[in-house]
Amino acid sequence: MIAAIDKPAIFIGPDYRILAVNQAYQDTYSLSVQAGSSRCHQISHGSEQPCDKHGEDCPMQVCQQTGRSTRVVHVHETGKGRQYCNILMRPVKDEAGMTLGFLEVLDKVEFASSEVKDNKMIGNSQSFRQMLNSINRCAVSDISVLLQGETGTGKELVARAIHDASHRAGRPFVIIECTGLNESLFESELFGYEKGAFTGATSSKKGLIEVAHGGTVFFDEIGDVPLNLQVKLLRLLETRSFRAVGGLHPKQSDFRLVCATHKDLLEMVEAGQFRQDLFYRIAGFTVRLPPLRERAEDIPLLVQQFLESVGQRHKQFTPAAMGAICQHNFPGNIRELKSLVEQACLMTEEDGIHLEDLPTHVSRRLPSPSATDNDWTTLEKVEGEYLSRACQTFPGTLDELAQRMGVSPRTLYRKLQKHGLKLAREKNRIGVQ
Repeated sequence: MIAAIDKPAIFIGPDYRILAVNQAYQDTYSLSVQAGSSRCHQISHGSEQPCDKHGEDCPMQVCQQTGRSTRVVHVHETGKGRQYCNILMRPVKDEAGMTLGFLEVLDKVEFASSEVKDNKMIGNSQSFRQMLNSINRCAVSDISVLLQGETGTGKELVARAIHDASHRAGRPFVIIECTGLNESLFESELFGYEKGAFTGATSSKKGLIEVAHGGTVFFDEIGDVPLNLQVKLLRLLETRSFRAVGGLHPKQSDFRLVCATHKDLLEMVEAGQFRQDLFYRIAGFTVRLPPLRERAEDIPLLVQQFLESVGQRHKQFTPAAMGAICQHNFPGNIRELKSLVEQACLMTEEDGIHLEDLPTHVSRRLPSPSATDNDWTTLEKVEGEYLSRACQTFPGTLDELAQRMGVSPRTLYRKLQKHGLKLAREKNRIGVQ
């Protein structure tokens, strides 16, 4: 059974021992699997403890508790470095219903990374992993997907990830901006037009829906479509047929539908501003994009990503500056963070970016004149909270973390001692010993 699976797969016992393994799994990891003695967490996590001991849900425990299959997203130590993997775990039972063991099948998540990498979604937080799990679940089918999230949370990036992870990858990915659409634009842009259909139509033009045939159509800010156009959009989605402006014959287009909005569409339905039948057509599967304030531990990674994207990788934020950034509410989310990093880089000629180099609404966490002493936040507290988050989430060594923060290992060690902190990796190692 294991050998017949083309994806990396293992069969494990209740004690985490790998009892059978296929070649694809062996090829994925740098450590060699010894069937009957190697444990899954040793191979995939490089740890002597199960994954639930260092912040990840153990899929085998879920299977044992529910008796059902489950999926989780984990970060594995592969032969090509740390990589997100989508894990399917199934209990295998005998004829009497007794569980013999568990089948684990892996899918590598190519669109996301727990480290700084180009053209990847970056993050480590629990809410980020929950979003990845939702993306993986919906990508494999043709169900319509609604992306729900605040402005700046990366909805277009998620839509493209869904497309790239689907069987339509390699086919067109067409973006339709719904904001500002009027009736004439709607029909000519989406459906195209024939030569002579109106003044200025000197030649025929394909519409975006026809261009998207075989691929994915992404309607960005679907909540901005006017009511008078929603019925036309509904007909298109129900029939997948349309007629070009000035055309006589209907055309067909096979496309996957992904929509996005920052608005509460159900509230709009109740207010009569959005058609209920259209809502249920587009919301086959909803993916929630978490705001950046729920992903504070991802901020240092994203900051490093933006530093590299603007050619300033040699610059580093001081702990105080990074602490202030991590405490900021970010109403503009990831888009606002990228802008903040670019501004801070312009404000200093040095490699170190300090608190005073940040925009004042971030650096000056000052109370109003009538505020009490309890409203003040000290730099020492900001630094401690930032370092605590870093210790909990950073996967590398103290030297590597010091380099990422732009300080010497000696300085970082002294600061960790002052706040009574240790790296999570160091805690695990001590626990094993």
